Order: sequence, then structure tokens, then C-alpha cells
Amino acid sequence: MNSLITDPTSKRRDKLAIVANILEIAQDGTLKTQIMYKASLSFVQLNEYLEYMLQNNLLNKLEINNREVYISTKKGLDFIQRHSELTELLDRENKNGIRVPPQRLLKRA
Repeated sequence: MNSLITDPTSKRRDKLAIVANILEIAQDGTLKTQIMYKASLSFVQLNEYLEYMLQNNLLNKLEINNREVYISTKKGLDFIQRHSELTELLDRENKNGIRVPPQRLLKRA
């Protein structure tokens, strides 16, 4: 099941957490291989995420010294901030005894 909510007890990352992680890595500009290793993604996974993030203007791809450099856009930096705030809010609520319902019980918009 693909969850959009991070389960603090799980070792697996959700897709939004991976996107946020890639954007954090690329804040100052970085190479594709550096993103792959720092985000612990396979080459295939990385390409899928990069394609999605480029299409949604979360990342820009620049050519510098004949190398492809990926850098977070303003929209991408905003995403990082909002993801961090939501994660903190959910963590705080979880510590206060409020549990987030399982994904299957949440209505889809």
C-alpha cells in the first residue's frame, strides 16, 4: 500500500518523504549520482522521481561544465518547508496519544 502519511514506527519511507529528501539534497545543486547515493535509491527509482519532480517544477536541471546538475526550485523549497511542518505536527500529535487513522480509512478527495 502506498501511504501518503509517514508512519513513525515504519522503517519504510513514503513517497512524499523521498521527494522531500531529494529536494533537501538538491538545495544547493547536486549531481544525479550524489542524489542516488544520499537518498538511498536505485537508478530506476531515482529516474522516476526526477522525472516526476522536473515535470512538477520542484527541481530544475542545469548543465554546468558539461554535467547535469539538479537544484531545488522555489516551489521545491516551499515543499520541503510544508512537509517538515506536517511531519512535525503529526509527530507531535502521535506523542500526545492522537493516532492517525490508517490510509484505507481516510477518504479520498
